[in-house]
Amino acid sequence: MQPGAEDALVVVDVQYDFLPGGKLAVAGGDEIVAPINGLAERFANVVQTQDWHPQDHVSFASNHPGTKPFEVIALPYGPQVLWPDHCVIGTPGAEFSSGLHLPNCQMIVRKGFRPGVDSYSGFREADRTTQTGLAGYLRERGIRRLFMVGLATDFCVSWTAEDAAAAGFESIIVEDATRAIDTGGSLAAAWSRMNAAGVRRMTVSDFE
Repeated sequence: MQPGAEDALVVVDVQYDFLPGGKLAVAGGDEIVAPINGLAERFANVVQTQDWHPQDHVSFASNHPGTKPFEVIALPYGPQVLWPDHCVIGTPGAEFSSGLHLPNCQMIVRKGFRPGVDSYSGFREADRTTQTGLAGYLRERGIRRLFMVGLATDFCVSWTAEDAAAAGFESIIVEDATRAIDTGGSLAAAWSRMNAAGVRRMTVSDFE
């Protein structure tokens, strides 16, 4: 597999709060940094997404008295998992891992900065109507095929991959360059949705 001019690597949320020791650490999250760097060297087109929340964000359990992280509540746009405070704007936890080496990254999409709606996907917020502009950017660049890596497989990576497919891009997850949270069966549910959406799977070795 040799990426071409119509391919892009989408690096999802490789931020300190999702790495070991972070506020919402994903087990093994640090293990994917080196593989992502290696993959990025093969791509002319790289984009990143970045969780970027205000302190009063609706997805934080701390803003809903009497609740705990990982509980699910109903919001106007649907069910919402409540999270520990994480990736708060301006905090060290919101920053990208210093181990990432992505000099060819041309676009960073910040998501989740509106207080009243969560945003897992790099394309659409959780209300499923508010667009980030990423699809338009990629189309203007002539990108047709997207390869997803990053954190976490069952939330921000899967939602981004599903929305990429829905937007008409060929969508592929590089499975061993992601890691999952897997709460309440979320990983199995994510793979079921991705399979139904036509998202394909590859591994890092497929590029060698």
